[in-house]
Amino acid sequence: MQRLQQDFSASVRYPDAGRPVAIIDLQGEVNSFAESALNEAFGVAEAQEPEVIMLNFSAVDYINSTGIALIVALLARARRANRRLLSYGLDDHYEEIFRITRLADFIGVHPDEESALQAIA
Repeated sequence: MQRLQQDFSASVRYPDAGRPVAIIDLQGEVNSFAESALNEAFGVAEAQEPEVIMLNFSAVDYINSTGIALIVALLARARRANRRLLSYGLDDHYEEIFRITRLADFIGVHPDEESALQAIA
C-alpha cells in the first residue's frame, strides 16, 4: 500500500510555566518533507533561549525512520545548547519506538502537556 504525503506544520508557543519553556506543536507526518519546517520551528524556539523545548506530538499521524533521524538531530542541537528536550502526545506505537531506539533515555516522554510541564517545575 502506498502512502500519500501529508502536509506537515510546526508552530511555536511559550506557555507561562514559571521557567523559560518553548513548545513546538507538530501536525501531520514527520518525514523528509517535514525537515525544513521542523528545523525552522526549532530555530524560532531556540531564539528565545528556553531552558526546555517540548515537542507536542498529539497531532502527528505518522513518523518514519527519516522523521526519527530528524528528532535525533533536534536532540543533538538541544544538547549542544544545554537545553532539555521533552515530548508528549506520542501514541502508544511511537512511544514504544522512542523506548526501543532509546530516544526515551534522552528525551523525556510524557502523556500530555500538563505532565510535561510538571516534570520541569
